[in-house]
Amino acid sequence: MPLVTRTPLEKNAGPYPRRWFALIVLCLSLLIVVMANTSLIVAAPDMTRDLRLSSSDLQWVIDGYTVPYAALMLVLGAIGDKYSRRGALIAGLLIFAGGSVLGSQADRTNLVITARAIMGLGAAVVMPATLSLLVATFPRRERAKAITAWTATSGLAIAVGPLVAGWLMEDHAWGSTFLINIPIALLAVIGALALVPPSRAEAMGRIDYVGGLLSIVSVGSLVYAIIEGPHFGWGAGPVAAAVVAGVGFVAFTVWELRHPHPMLDVRKFTLRPFSGSMIAVLFFFFGAFGSIYYSTQFLQFVLGYDPLETGIRLLPLAGAVFVGAAVTARLAPRLGVKAMVVPGMALGALGVLLLTQIDEGSTYTAFLPTLLLLGFAIGLSVSPATDTIMGSFPESELGVGGGANDTALELGGSLGIAVLGSLLATAYKDKLGALAGGHVPAEVLDPARESVGGGLAVAGQVAKSPSGGPEQAQALVDAVNESFAHAVAHTSLVGGVIMAVGALTVLAVLPGRRTGRLQEGAAEDR
Repeated sequence: MPLVTRTPLEKNAGPYPRRWFALIVLCLSLLIVVMANTSLIVAAPDMTRDLRLSSSDLQWVIDGYTVPYAALMLVLGAIGDKYSRRGALIAGLLIFAGGSVLGSQADRTNLVITARAIMGLGAAVVMPATLSLLVATFPRRERAKAITAWTATSGLAIAVGPLVAGWLMEDHAWGSTFLINIPIALLAVIGALALVPPSRAEAMGRIDYVGGLLSIVSVGSLVYAIIEGPHFGWGAGPVAAAVVAGVGFVAFTVWELRHPHPMLDVRKFTLRPFSGSMIAVLFFFFGAFGSIYYSTQFLQFVLGYDPLETGIRLLPLAGAVFVGAAVTARLAPRLGVKAMVVPGMALGALGVLLLTQIDEGSTYTAFLPTLLLLGFAIGLSVSPATDTIMGSFPESELGVGGGANDTALELGGSLGIAVLGSLLATAYKDKLGALAGGHVPAEVLDPARESVGGGLAVAGQVAKSPSGGPEQAQALVDAVNESFAHAVAHTSLVGGVIMAVGALTVLAVLPGRRTGRLQEGAAEDR
């Protein structure tokens, strides 16, 4: 195992005195990385209209960020460990800002996709660096509180992203949602230089680049297959990607088991605290991201809220995250990780299952309990799980630990949006066909079945058509709203059941408080 070293400050003067100010910088960096995806939720309709994006184009705008973000975190975390974690954070922020500049000026689809890919690369550097620097900066007795603040920030970003994007789009075009990242990123760079201590793993040895390459191919192919397959069918591309991912993971496992200094010691997955926490993060963000994805569509398209109004109505989720974080900060040290994570996952599953009651007459108040439960569950569960994951890595591998945690998070979110989004689209299409198939001409019905936004746009065209009129348009609007409400309820049942299965799995895998200490690979108590 590589030697673990400390800075002279840590050796002679105790904990870093400005660590709480450094935490603000790390949380600020995390904020814009998460906001980059959540702000797209409310910017996507205007972007689609202005650039005339097809469904495939819009999916690639999303994928352009997600695929490099998920695939590169493990490798870039290891590079940060070896050379400079603070340097990695600063480099990632600058790359992210550069992609944001390009995105704000883009007027063609390929430029937006390129900008999102650059931002995804920057995010893949920033995310593991924030966690590794946090753990390296804080002594063990304070680390849980710091990770709780980190988790609360990610929950805040889920709500703040749409709110800020909606506020900007009141008076500006969708390109302004990219611009907001630039001053925040530059402020974080200045803060990192002034407040974040330098940190790296000495005597780490050579990086396992073969294992790193295999992880990039495996995770990247898996995320691509997850996103493309459910949305556009399991044709040659997604199937080939899934096969490559499967073969890649087998090769990665074999290589890592034989390598003297592996990129990721896969034996950690035999440790129940580590594997249980990874499963918890993956399942939790599956349900949370998926349900928020289609809930915001209902708020915008069915209830008619504009981007700013939608963002405001997501704020209760952020408030509930902070309440959950405050509860877990007090109770986790006394009750243990399992007592926080499993109930939190159960509450999250309940929140998603409440959406099975949605119908075409539902208002915002029907979504409020779900937002509150999901937010509270995120605050309650995710920080203890993340603390456990990071605690299973020695100080020399903190970047890899952050990459592992964030890969589980991103895989879960990608799965949630892709799988639940695909179920939503199928349920909507089938229901609209059943409701309007005998009353609306095929040339009108087919584009209306593509999406709820497409259905409402077609209704607007029908209202102006000589062969249509207001009555036929209103009938189509009613059918679209009823179909989408049915799809939300149907999809929420599946999502809630999957989250409940995840909670039961974590209940079985996570050890109790007495046996929950990691015996291998734990970070040194400082």
